[in-house]
Amino acid sequence: MIELSEMVRELRRELVAAIAEGDGERLRFELGPVEIEASVSVSKEAGGDAKLRFWIVDSGAAAKLARSDTQRITFTLHPRLTDSGTSPLISGDDAPHER
Repeated sequence: MIELSEMVRELRRELVAAIAEGDGERLRFELGPVEIEASVSVSKEAGGDAKLRFWIVDSGAAAKLARSDTQRITFTLHPRLTDSGTSPLISGDDAPHER
């Protein structure tokens, strides 16, 4: 199992790589909302600084856990570039390129 935050971090890395790989391509795609649905297990750490943690459960592990131990969540991310606040293009470049 991995933490929800790690899954989102890896998704961000993959999208950044897709933007870089598309640089210079004539056909570009605007990155729209990213919808994620996952089975999660929730745990709470003991101690003074107790935190709730959401763990992504793969389909094989989900079948082994009791239904009451896992929840399905769906959320939508709206990617924005930090410098402009606009939706990114998978090419990473706003100007068209000729080949």
